[in-house]
Amino acid sequence: MTATQAARPVSHMKLDPVSLRLFVSVVEEGTIAAAAKREHIAAAAVSKRLSELEDLLDSRLLNRTNKGITPTDAGMSLLFMARSALNNLNDIVVQMRDYSNGTRGSVQVLANISAITQFLPGLIKSFMALYPLINVVIEEQQSLAITKAVAENRAEVGIFTRLPHGADIEVFPFRRDRLVLIVPADHPLAARQSVRFSETLDHAYVALRSGTHLNFQLIKAANDAGRSLRIRMEVASYDALFLMVQAGIGVGIMPEGSAGIYHLNGAKIIRIEDEWASRELSVCVRSRAGLSAAGELFLQHLLTQKS
Repeated sequence: MTATQAARPVSHMKLDPVSLRLFVSVVEEGTIAAAAKREHIAAAAVSKRLSELEDLLDSRLLNRTNKGITPTDAGMSLLFMARSALNNLNDIVVQMRDYSNGTRGSVQVLANISAITQFLPGLIKSFMALYPLINVVIEEQQSLAITKAVAENRAEVGIFTRLPHGADIEVFPFRRDRLVLIVPADHPLAARQSVRFSETLDHAYVALRSGTHLNFQLIKAANDAGRSLRIRMEVASYDALFLMVQAGIGVGIMPEGSAGIYHLNGAKIIRIEDEWASRELSVCVRSRAGLSAAGELFLQHLLTQKS
């Protein structure tokens, strides 16, 4: 270190975006007066900022002549870096504004298998087309687990089959679905267009796993009829249920919209006449007033879109 370098006072000024913006303006305009007019600031203030910037960076940044101002080699390097830095700062502002108005963010959603297989694919596709910067995270859960998780603030939005729950949540109507009977093509009921649930109880069932709302519905309906449900096999998904029915393991019940996605070779869909076979699906939130901006946009989409 030279004596001159050692004697130079250390500036306590910090690099700031205002100084960088004024520097860029001076280079682009070619004079301090023109830059001052563009930035709506006094020329003396611009000149002072430039001098302080050169002191801070310990570099001569500008060549000053009677024809105007041009950047030195150091000034040209700073010009490129300053433009990039100012652009990044502006991008931070834009992105944070996106978060505040909900156009950027993330929404945690819990939904049961009926909602996922029948309604959510199209709704999420249309939502993401409107708000591509919002990430929708979907997790399948059972209906009672969904209401509990939303009440405990472990998810913003829940979609479940309407049932008594006791959770402290706000609930909104969403969709209706209808349960249908699926039977093997060579089954004794295969020729029927519709059946009463009680007529199916002589036959073995493939059912969704215990704890699901559909499993509960079927057992309750059988008990109400003074019968028991003969469950030969429990499965975890509608895919498995349909394949097992198709293979002749037993009969099964699932929502009509879910059954419609399968190729029906070897199986038949039959309408269930009982009133309880028509079900309501609901949307729940812990508190609509407490939703994030992105969560409110997603809730609005669920409640207003037709598909």
